[in-house]
Amino acid sequence: MTSETSLATLHAALQDAFGWEDSHEHEFRAAALRYGVPDPDDEELRDEAEATLAAVLPRKGAHLEYVYDLGDYWIHTITVEHIEVAAPSGARTMQPRRRAKTIECLAGERAAPPEDCGGPPGYAELLEALADTSHPEHAAMREWAGADFDPERVVLADISRRLARIA
Repeated sequence: MTSETSLATLHAALQDAFGWEDSHEHEFRAAALRYGVPDPDDEELRDEAEATLAAVLPRKGAHLEYVYDLGDYWIHTITVEHIEVAAPSGARTMQPRRRAKTIECLAGERAAPPEDCGGPPGYAELLEALADTSHPEHAAMREWAGADFDPERVVLADISRRLARIA
């Protein structure tokens, strides 16, 4: 991502990275400010499409919260770990030009929780039921989550394919 990437684009990237369907409300929180899709009934909510990463996350260590599904209440903390300084406009380098990827998932641990699983407590219950074949909800939860859902598996190629639509 570049410093000019909007929070709206970051939201789309997070949805794709998690494999979610963007079917719930969300907002970003940085310091005392909130960003999201404009809402005439919420005058304090700033337009995420007009907020750039440079403005909201200006330096290494800066962070914000991304809250998705205000009912299930998934809270994600996003922290700037590294900022690359672009070469000055017109500068010549010895490196061959490459098409820069603007959004990329480099690694992951465990699968993303399925959408609508009930937030962190519901996901914990889902994992418990899936792990125990004698659990009274095992069969129902396995059917709901899908036979191919493996909470330990991250498929970076699938995430990258989804993110490529944004880049």
